[in-house]
Amino acid sequence: MKTRVAIVQRDIAWQDVGRNLRALETMLADIRADVVVLSEMFPTGFVTTPAVVVDDGTTLGWMATMAARLDAAIVGSVVVREADGYHNRMYFVMPTGEFEWYDKRHLFMGGEADNFVCGTERKVVAWRGVRYLMEVCYDLRFPVWSRQRGDYDAIIYSALWPKPRREVWRTLLRARAIENQAYVIGVNRIGSEPGLEYAGDSTVVDAYGRTMTDLADGEAVEVVELDMDALTTFRKRFNVLADADSFVIK
Repeated sequence: MKTRVAIVQRDIAWQDVGRNLRALETMLADIRADVVVLSEMFPTGFVTTPAVVVDDGTTLGWMATMAARLDAAIVGSVVVREADGYHNRMYFVMPTGEFEWYDKRHLFMGGEADNFVCGTERKVVAWRGVRYLMEVCYDLRFPVWSRQRGDYDAIIYSALWPKPRREVWRTLLRARAIENQAYVIGVNRIGSEPGLEYAGDSTVVDAYGRTMTDLADGEAVEVVELDMDALTTFRKRFNVLADADSFVIK
């Protein structure tokens, strides 16, 4: 069985939700995929003062509309407010309008950690025969949180990863794929915003750690086919996970 994943890399207009959503509609107009992956905080850019960009339902509604239009799940993170505070929430929205979410566990030092509430629940979403572990940006640095438990086939990282640390991004995406015998899908942005510059480097890596595509530093959409049968065969033939150390996450 094969599934098609579209990764979307673009420059983000700073805190301009309407402009960003309109631009994405144009970019996605002709896409044929099962899953479309957008970056972290794709409607606004990386904002550490959440009150000014909290989603009032507009972006979630847009994701549902686009999912139905494209007959694909749409994935990306936005700022939401709950009773306990603000969350960097990654949505996985299906064509029916149903959705799952994951709240970013590891909040980046400084502004994000000071102004957001971290998530506590690990989330795997099954869609069209593939199980996706949902993670956001800084989560990539923490391998225990993403450790394979036999319950997923691919990890999705929606990110806003700054250019000075681009080699860390590339290296860790490959490491997470190899150690967990899973596909890894990493989507970042290009361009700049106040105090930050981004290199892109959105990519899909297979379970061997091989790069299947790399969008480098351009604005682009690319569809990559993931082969679940090949993944199952590899895991059975070279069953590294059978020798994994046991652990408990508190």
